Amino acid sequence: MGNPLLQSIHIHPVKAFRGLAPREAVVEPWGLAGDRRWTLIDDGGKVVTQRQHPRLALAAAELMPGGGVRLSAPGMDPLTVPVPRPAGTVPVEIFGEKVEGVLAEEAAAHTWCGDYLGVGVRLVHMDDPATRRPVDPEYARPGETVSFADGYPLLLTTAASLDALNSLIAQGSRAAEGPLPMNRFRPNVVVEGTAAWAEDDWSRVAIGEVTFRATKLCGRCVVTTTDQDTAARGKEPLATLGRHRRVEGKLAFGQNLVPLTTGTIRVGDAVTVLD
Repeated sequence: MGNPLLQSIHIHPVKAFRGLAPREAVVEPWGLAGDRRWTLIDDGGKVVTQRQHPRLALAAAELMPGGGVRLSAPGMDPLTVPVPRPAGTVPVEIFGEKVEGVLAEEAAAHTWCGDYLGVGVRLVHMDDPATRRPVDPEYARPGETVSFADGYPLLLTTAASLDALNSLIAQGSRAAEGPLPMNRFRPNVVVEGTAAWAEDDWSRVAIGEVTFRATKLCGRCVVTTTDQDTAARGKEPLATLGRHRRVEGKLAFGQNLVPLTTGTIRVGDAVTVLD
């Protein structure tokens, strides 16, 4: 086994939209700079994701200077949305948790997203990730916060674990659905040069100059069954994870991370398991 390296970095400026793959990224206490600072909410304030609308996989968001986003999607003219001015917040419900966000000022942002999905949605920005949303207290330390990510600042996956999972899929009754690409799992960082499932046992890891605490394995949902290039849904990988990777009632793939330090990570950085 070679020395583990950072294979790729992934940032999703708008939750549930297609991600970016930069060569480097700044690590902030609440995650990668620009990652999931925006989300869609429905008329009741609940976060809208690919769970409800698989077509969000085909929508893209490019980060703009200053933190704004340029939205694009099939059949839609691109739209640039600036960071809204602080003018009061609206309640946002994410997995039963209530946080505050700022509505995008550009009314067209709401119209654009609603026209694309065919339902009423609003685009919301997290103005202050240092205070808005704490990490799950069962796994957090005091003061740890997160953006609109599912629960933790970063998600780490490994290439070897995906290879192992694809081998299991190939042996099953739905082999035709594989092999699956890593974008099904929407990670922030992908590591190469490890053994399969090695990340399960990590407690503390350094990527380049930045140190992270591993909190818990990531329980996977129906989004992983969504082809990120077509928005079509299948049964894998959940069918195979259900047979081989059931951990504490969850279908596990990937490790959640919380930054212990900040800095810049780069593709090709050494990955060092500290504990």
